Amino acid sequence: MNIGQAAELSGVTAKTIRYYESIGLIAAAPRTDGGYRSYRDHDVAFLSFIHRARGLGFSVADVDRLLALYHDKDRASADVKALASRHVEAIDQKIAELRTIRSALGHLIEQCHGDDRPDCPILDDIAQFGTRG
Repeated sequence: MNIGQAAELSGVTAKTIRYYESIGLIAAAPRTDGGYRSYRDHDVAFLSFIHRARGLGFSVADVDRLLALYHDKDRASADVKALASRHVEAIDQKIAELRTIRSALGHLIEQCHGDDRPDCPILDDIAQFGTRG
């Protein structure tokens, strides 16, 4: 099948498939006599795996590790669990950061009159923060 068909079946865009090939995340597809990439069912399965892992927020580097673990039939599930656990810890940290940002912005929104006056605590805070750094 061609790259468009592989993209449609896997949920990964053709541009992304070419990118994954260029960085070595997946092997370059063999070419037809006409120079077109030719994909097989197992290529689509790996692309679907990558699509799902990326959808769960794993970085490309972590997806590469997950693929290596997936291919390693002698793997320890503890290695997979540890990788996923580190990812959850990073997600939890990001959630905490986003909550802090949301709280600060919510407070600024409450302070802003939101009318025709030019003064705006939101802009004042952003400008003041910029002079502190």
